[in-house]
Amino acid sequence: QVQLVESGGGLAQAGGSLRLSCGASGDISMISAMAWYREAAGKQRELVATDTSLGTSTELDAVKGRFTISTDSAARTVFLQMNSLKPEDTAVYICYARIRIVDSTSFNDYWGQGTQVTVSA
Repeated sequence: QVQLVESGGGLAQAGGSLRLSCGASGDISMISAMAWYREAAGKQRELVATDTSLGTSTELDAVKGRFTISTDSAARTVFLQMNSLKPEDTAVYICYARIRIVDSTSFNDYWGQGTQVTVSA
């Protein structure tokens, strides 16, 4: 019954900004990691950025210096601030979380449905 729901996607012009949000809900005991992936048309899914016990990291070279991940742990929400957007950033952005549910001893992977980001020239 755990759900990850993304929001904040839409249309932007090149050079503009968007802020994505992903909220986790359900019988959650602990979230050990959250991340953003993206999947452009005709391309493999790419890891964009992560927030783990080691800290935050932008993993994708193409967005380093432009995208920043952050987390509000109390709200069980992860954000992706996207600045200086380029048409190449057009993709479905997908939220990921590693979650332990109440009364469970193990963590499992959960995925959101994705939010479309389209950047025009």
